[in-house]
Amino acid sequence: MTACVTEDAAAPDTRQHGAALTIAADGSYAARLARHASTGSWYPERWTLAGPEPYAVPLPGHQPEEADTGLLPLTDGRVLIRRRAADRCTLGLLYPTGPGTGELPLGAVEAAELTLLPAAPCGSRAYALAPGEHSTVLWLVHDGRQSTVPNRARSVPACVAEIEGRCTGGVWLDRTGRLLALDQELAGRTKTVVVDLERGGEVSPLLQITEESNDRLLLADPDSGLLVLRSDAAGHDRLGWGVLGSALPVRFPECLRLPDAALRPFAAQSGQALAPESSAVAFRVDAAAGTWLGVWRPAERRLRQLPPPRGWLAGTGLWTRDGELRLPFETPAVPCGVARLPAQATGAQTRDAAPLVLPADAGRRADPPAALCSPGDLSPAGFPVRAARWVRIASTPPGMTVRTQPPPAPSTSSSQTEPVTQEPFGTAAHPSPCRPVPLQQAPLAVRETR
Repeated sequence: MTACVTEDAAAPDTRQHGAALTIAADGSYAARLARHASTGSWYPERWTLAGPEPYAVPLPGHQPEEADTGLLPLTDGRVLIRRRAADRCTLGLLYPTGPGTGELPLGAVEAAELTLLPAAPCGSRAYALAPGEHSTVLWLVHDGRQSTVPNRARSVPACVAEIEGRCTGGVWLDRTGRLLALDQELAGRTKTVVVDLERGGEVSPLLQITEESNDRLLLADPDSGLLVLRSDAAGHDRLGWGVLGSALPVRFPECLRLPDAALRPFAAQSGQALAPESSAVAFRVDAAAGTWLGVWRPAERRLRQLPPPRGWLAGTGLWTRDGELRLPFETPAVPCGVARLPAQATGAQTRDAAPLVLPADAGRRADPPAALCSPGDLSPAGFPVRAARWVRIASTPPGMTVRTQPPPAPSTSSSQTEPVTQEPFGTAAHPSPCRPVPLQQAPLAVRETR
């Protein structure tokens, strides 16, 4: 992946680091709130990731946005925006119109709180959760229509289902956008349930490790069936993994239990059909020493700890099907960039080579001349992390036309709305997953150490 400068690199930086990116379902676009350093105002910003070089397009409205404004990029390049207004939330679609920003109103939801869920795997439909006193309403807030006519009558927002209790999270379990996993809080306990959107919002259990435990789904990969979850069944929060549709017990790897550090998964490698133990999962690792990157596969029984690129928008990234990890970053010289870590550095099995130790010149391929990104300020001082070479292509020369290419590959991203830190984040054919069944845990005394 290359890095692109959308402004003169010599010009003073007028922005401050905002929230991390939210990436579209197919990895083609991303969006976030950016902030003007001079005025302190917030405005939406869309990143294009599917071309030879990433670039950012500001989408400012008629007035500054609030810091809690929600954004969701769609695969057609538009950005869904959710704003709070008194006791309701308004919705709209933003898109660039030459020097300005166009907006298509989508209506409003009478709710004090409305949380946007990750875009459905099709990349066009969008849903949101509105928790109430005793139940949570699942809303369809965008149905995939391409119309840009502001006054055209629409069928959204539309209530899809009302679910008992307070629901958070939101993880898609299949590529069709039918099965949605939510973390349901009832009677002081949280369990993950599945909402079947083709059966009128029918709810069934997914995670039930023990009756007294709090079990939350953090990440799911529909291709392999890999599930990453968090549970306190052992008396304290542990990260575990299971397989969708399997009767095998949940396993709690010791390698995902770091002292004085918090791990949060944010992306899983797709395309590993029927091979959950080979699927790679990227983690954000937070500790007093700083924030860095973790890469784990169930079959390896270890967590690879790597320094991130300078300016990484922590907790965001995506995998390619070949095992290359791509992380968005922002620096004063490169306000919109994507660093890449070759598959060999993450231990991925590729078609051309087996896993090997990353040599000093790794990542230098038959690409234009590249510059190595140093780990930078986000690297944990004194922490024993493995050296890595992040590669970025030199920025686009002024006046160069950016071509459009297909997105790299669908990468499964985490949509967990309860991060462990204070910071918020045309697919290929694949086998249809089994219908989810509740996952149970083996006796705690004989936990799997993988």
